[in-house]
Amino acid sequence: MGRSRTPSTLDELAGRAGSWLGRSATASEQHTTAVVADRFDRFTWQDTYGQSAGLRDLAEELNQRYDHTTDLLTDAFLAAYKVRPQVREREDMDPSRLVNHQVITALLDSPEFAELHRETAGDPYAAAMAVLAQAAALRRILERSRDAREQAVQAKKARQAAEGAATAVGEVLQEAAAEAGGDGTVPSLAAVAVQQAIEAVGAAEATARQAARAAAQALTAAAPGIRAAARNAVAKAAGAAREESALMRAWGVGPGELERMPFDQRARLAERLRTGRLAEWAELIGRFRQMAAGERARKVENATGELVGVTLGDDLSRVIPSELANLGLPALRAVFAARYAAGELMLYDNQGEQSTGRGAVIACVDTSHSMYEAGPGGVTREAWAKACALALLDQARHAGRDFVGILFSAADKLQVFRFPADRPAGIAQVLDFAETFLGGGTSYQRPLSAAGELLEAEFNDTTRTRGDIVMLTDDDCGVTETWMRGWSEAKHRLGFRVFGVAIGAPRVAEADSVLDVLCDNLRSIEDFTDVHAAADLFRVI
Repeated sequence: MGRSRTPSTLDELAGRAGSWLGRSATASEQHTTAVVADRFDRFTWQDTYGQSAGLRDLAEELNQRYDHTTDLLTDAFLAAYKVRPQVREREDMDPSRLVNHQVITALLDSPEFAELHRETAGDPYAAAMAVLAQAAALRRILERSRDAREQAVQAKKARQAAEGAATAVGEVLQEAAAEAGGDGTVPSLAAVAVQQAIEAVGAAEATARQAARAAAQALTAAAPGIRAAARNAVAKAAGAAREESALMRAWGVGPGELERMPFDQRARLAERLRTGRLAEWAELIGRFRQMAAGERARKVENATGELVGVTLGDDLSRVIPSELANLGLPALRAVFAARYAAGELMLYDNQGEQSTGRGAVIACVDTSHSMYEAGPGGVTREAWAKACALALLDQARHAGRDFVGILFSAADKLQVFRFPADRPAGIAQVLDFAETFLGGGTSYQRPLSAAGELLEAEFNDTTRTRGDIVMLTDDDCGVTETWMRGWSEAKHRLGFRVFGVAIGAPRVAEADSVLDVLCDNLRSIEDFTDVHAAADLFRVI
């Protein structure tokens, strides 16, 4: 079979080269990130990346072993951060980023992604933490998809070569046009150059198609592993986000406060809450706060409670049926009106639970050595006492009352934490209160005297009385007669109440114990996992 004739006219050469010229001119834009993002999204990523040492360290680590991993981290962040993440069409992706596209598609398709997204959407910090939580899975994905990524890189190089060859066709055709005669005849050397360029682009295109098929096959082979790893990654990230969110709620840190908190400060706070004793207490504190909130919901001022009899008055909402029947008789309506005006209608009498405190709420928490002992469930006496105290802080907040936490042990060891009602309770101060442990013996006089002085000062400043003191301890100790007389006088003058909680020490709650004498209301706690044992405190404080 003879070799095809080399075209000799410009029209013939242009006809042969036409398809390649069109392809070169209409090459579509290809993207290196899979998630569609506007400039505000990109700024958020760049700002978060700049603030997060963890993201930068992860990117540096991955970039040393794999290509294009910063783009992958960008996509993972945007998928978690954007309220409605949208993934580009595969055809619009740069071939070298097709594995990234597959990974992000798998992440978004995971059944657990919706749960993760509820915690991360619109929250740059939470989205960054989700990426870091997925780091181990991303490493496995990158390693298992190494062949697919290499094939994708080869496919990109082959495509670039084909595009370069298509551009070369246009260049040599222009040179041929410049040398063509008036009748369109092209010199043979120029015609051969165009023909060779056309043959070269055909070969390059065939190589690109073969490389693309190989890359697609490698990606198909890697896809099941990517999907499985992506699902595990999302599940782990969702669990981490859920735990951190629960941790923040347990410690009373609301979403609004978190949004206003700088990235580094929020990261340090999360680390502080996840480690040490604070992490062990989070669940107990959360249960205390839920219980206290439930008791607050039950407590309504002047609420109808238990029916205890019949009384006289003018509250029409409690009039007994026989009185209402008088309204049906015209002759008795005037009698009803007269008795109503005199407040002598027969009413149902009832008894409701009402809060009587108006002054500060003061929690005196024993932090002597014995409070460090653990009870059933591994919960320490200290943990129960401080969880109860923090729930009392919430209680005071909702009632618009000052709260004071007094940590005490021996007579020479005392630390006071004040939380005025007109200022936010800073989480740093709350954590300092929770973490501080004094050790040593036990003295009642020092903390109770401090509490009395605080209520005295409050009365002098605001004339506010009826404060509440809650004594949380596991030990009984003596007080002097002189001190007791002064204490009784102050209690009568200021009208405060004293509640006692004997934690893991039944003998402290026995009748005639010092704590029993000091307190208006005393209870004993044996099960440190039972937060409801203190429920009545939150109904009356």
